[in-house]
Amino acid sequence: MAACSSPRSAVVAVALLVVALCLHGAAAQSPLCEDYYDDTCPDAYDITRQVLIDAHQSDPRIFASLIRLHFHDCFVQGCDGSLLLDSVPGMPSEKTSPPNNGSARGFPVVDAVKAALEDACPGVVSCADILALAAEISVELSGGPSWGVLLGRLDGLTSDFNGSLDLPAPTDNLTVLQGKFTALKLNDVDLVALSGGHTFGRVQCQFVTDRLYNFSGTNMPDPTLDSAYRAFLSQRCPRNGDGRSLNDLDPTTPDTFDKNYYTNLEVNRGFLESDQELKSSPQAQGTTAPIVNQFANSQDAFFRSFAQSMINMGNLNPVTDPSRGQVRIDCKRVN
Repeated sequence: MAACSSPRSAVVAVALLVVALCLHGAAAQSPLCEDYYDDTCPDAYDITRQVLIDAHQSDPRIFASLIRLHFHDCFVQGCDGSLLLDSVPGMPSEKTSPPNNGSARGFPVVDAVKAALEDACPGVVSCADILALAAEISVELSGGPSWGVLLGRLDGLTSDFNGSLDLPAPTDNLTVLQGKFTALKLNDVDLVALSGGHTFGRVQCQFVTDRLYNFSGTNMPDPTLDSAYRAFLSQRCPRNGDGRSLNDLDPTTPDTFDKNYYTNLEVNRGFLESDQELKSSPQAQGTTAPIVNQFANSQDAFFRSFAQSMINMGNLNPVTDPSRGQVRIDCKRVN
């Protein structure tokens, strides 16, 4: 018997007790637990995993893209699947906001997971939970840690275009980044650990052009950028080149989830300004820089903290009240 039951489970009478049993640590604010679908959709994890494995065969970028979808969803009105909604009259989609438009990707794979789960257990697994499962599976399949994904979210009914404008940005300084995380009750360890998601994946040249050629309006490169790495990036991203050209976030092991993101920061080879801020900002020395150092020296420490921070992030304002959410049949639209 599952320790925490979904609304469709027959085990309802002990709901308050099982919620207490499945909560722990940072998750103690909401009725989420690992075995939420054990009774109603016991193969949910395996089904999701197989769809992702199949998708990766034709798209090696998909794992990094899926974890980013979960991040961008949770940071806007909580982990409610709002990022997945299409625009409707009077409600523009978060997909179309500048931080996501032309950048966020992987939506067809989420739809494929949803279709497979609807075939197996109709109307049971929420789109918000699919994002959480896909993020963990993507990390694990890329060589990173695994963790018990807390489940039981419903899908929200609205998309918040304006809220998505305040997502952490590639040009944010450390003070701004810390403010955005603190507003969500996430701390410096969460900030540094979750930024480690940039240990795999690709990014467009447009997000490094100012660092190469006009940092802070100086018409000069960012002085914190390693000179050899700057020369390499200048070849990849020439001044008047195509800003949409893709580059590895981690040039050492671009498709592997490991600690090399932090070893790159240690030698001033962070691709994004917001990444290098964690190590090189004057404010970082007593806050985030020691955490970068720890993770650069110990992959185990990084993996442990990343797994916990993903749980912390996944617990941001989940919708669990049926009067405020639903299990969408199609992730792109409200039922």
